[in-house]
Amino acid sequence: MAEAIGKILYTEEQIRDRAIELGQQITEDYAGEELIVLTTLKGAVMWMSELIKHIDLDVKLDFIQAGSYGSGTTSSGVVKVTKDIDMNIYKKHVLIVEDIVDTGTTLGYLEKYLGDRNPASVKICTLLDKPSRRKDESLVIDYTGFVVDDLFIVGYGMDYDQKYRNLPYISYLEPSDVDSL
Repeated sequence: MAEAIGKILYTEEQIRDRAIELGQQITEDYAGEELIVLTTLKGAVMWMSELIKHIDLDVKLDFIQAGSYGSGTTSSGVVKVTKDIDMNIYKKHVLIVEDIVDTGTTLGYLEKYLGDRNPASVKICTLLDKPSRRKDESLVIDYTGFVVDDLFIVGYGMDYDQKYRNLPYISYLEPSDVDSL
């Protein structure tokens, strides 16, 4: 295997084990219900793929692309939806699957945006939660893979300027690492 990029926080095995646990919990919470798993592009695709393997329900998938980062390392605070959902979510249970919750700006916006379509419920499942950076204190994360410190995370779908999404683990970059990239 090539040299690791950054400092590894969670291995592929640890991520899979957590997906199994959360998949079982989600299955119990939505027992007998149809669930629309709404994945945020692009970062959450790997996490969603692992998670839904462990949800024993009638699951439908859709995607939305929204963000507040651009090519920088910190949130701009301005959310843009660049790809909307295709599915009708009226009176349906929706689970937003996210890669990382940082300030909460994007997810807070998406909750309101989707709420205007009158779903039965909207809950959030994130691989990583970074509560120390939260600006939207009203945001509730229903299912969390791991809580992380204020680090610049890459791997397992998360990127730095569109690089490192394909790493099979989650690592973080030191500021000096980012400056040299």
